[in-house]
Amino acid sequence: MPTILFLASAESDGALAKPALEALSAAKSVADGLGAAFVAGIVGEQLQAAADAAAGAGATRVLVVCGSEFTQARYATDAAAAEALCKAAGADVVIAPGSSRWNRVLPGAAYRCGGNADVHVAKLAVVEGELRASRWYYRQRMEGVITRPQSPWFIAVDPGSQPAWAGAPATAAIESVAVALTDAHARTNVTGFHSPSSGEQTIRPEADLLFVAGAGWTKKQADGQTHTDKAAELILGFVTKAQASLGSSKSLVDLSTEGQAVLPFMSHLNQVGQTGATPRHPKGLSTCCHGEEPHVVGWRFVNERRAVNLDANCGWAQGKTDVLYVADAFEVMEKVIALLR
Repeated sequence: MPTILFLASAESDGALAKPALEALSAAKSVADGLGAAFVAGIVGEQLQAAADAAAGAGATRVLVVCGSEFTQARYATDAAAAEALCKAAGADVVIAPGSSRWNRVLPGAAYRCGGNADVHVAKLAVVEGELRASRWYYRQRMEGVITRPQSPWFIAVDPGSQPAWAGAPATAAIESVAVALTDAHARTNVTGFHSPSSGEQTIRPEADLLFVAGAGWTKKQADGQTHTDKAAELILGFVTKAQASLGSSKSLVDLSTEGQAVLPFMSHLNQVGQTGATPRHPKGLSTCCHGEEPHVVGWRFVNERRAVNLDANCGWAQGKTDVLYVADAFEVMEKVIALLR
């Protein structure tokens, strides 16, 4: 019987973050589909809540690597922990969340265990008793389906691509796995986190709605004048009241290099599309954006798409959106904000 290992790190409060719960759900589904043994491997210092969640999902064994050395994301200690857990479980397949922490660790751990690794996996399916992993290539334009005869197979599941495990926890019987560390393993230390200053919280990965602003907001309007200040007021007002996540086309965030007025709260972190982020929100509303193909690619996983544009022949009208409102975005959003009030 094959063995599926769910691998994750516990948060500071001992629980599993949402990406880890998504990987847990995927691991359980694969184990059920293959009729395989389901084992969990948790790394961190406070582990009981995470272990109980894994036990509630059906893990028959919960292996842990526990210690203060494993609380921070560090390649040397994480790779050593992943290797030890994989060998202790006798895992054939290791499924982990595709976070920045585990994406950089799994290839090295796979090499140490004599296996293979795939990251950014968006779908796992069992077909005729064979595990198949799907992921996107070429900026989400091509989907590849992967099978691996080698064992162990390390898989990092992209956050947002799987339903998160939401079952009741169970009391886990924890088995500790020893990892021999030297001073060399602790040469790297995380001293803190630094984030670009934007003044406003506009990026909300868990929001129900993605609101995307295009460069049209900063162009001349019907009166022949630009109204950047008004555009900023409307965009930020809607995002704040609707608790939406704010996205931007590349052309809008690049305006600062052209010497044009820009929205003060917008940065390249908001950029979505072929050269930006690929959001996973239930709904998306695009405004003053023409819906060019590179930009629309970034919306591939947005389920319901709507757009506001004065041009009835813009790219969004060419089968790329569910609803196109042919209207002035300034007028539309002003009315929407009034309704939200």
